[in-house]
Amino acid sequence: MVVVAAAVGAATAISGGIGFVGIVVPHLLRLATGPDHRALLVNSGLLGASLLLLADVVSRSIVAPSELPIGIVTAVIGGPFFLWILLRRRGSLEI
Repeated sequence: MVVVAAAVGAATAISGGIGFVGIVVPHLLRLATGPDHRALLVNSGLLGASLLLLADVVSRSIVAPSELPIGIVTAVIGGPFFLWILLRRRGSLEI
């Protein structure tokens, strides 16, 4: 699990904060809808787009005269969810 977390961190560092949405959203939906990949694929696209739209609106309005980078907003929104997913399986942590 630590190796996977390091690989996800490296992929996020390379792709940027917006790519982080592609990692978090499918995991959140899998918890909510179960392992049905037909629904998961469509819903991941819809929720990912909605999350980025929300992050864009927040980044444009939180500091009104200027614009906050969207990567910061996606990290603030998605970071706690990713940590929750990671710590939820803390008992199954393998090195």
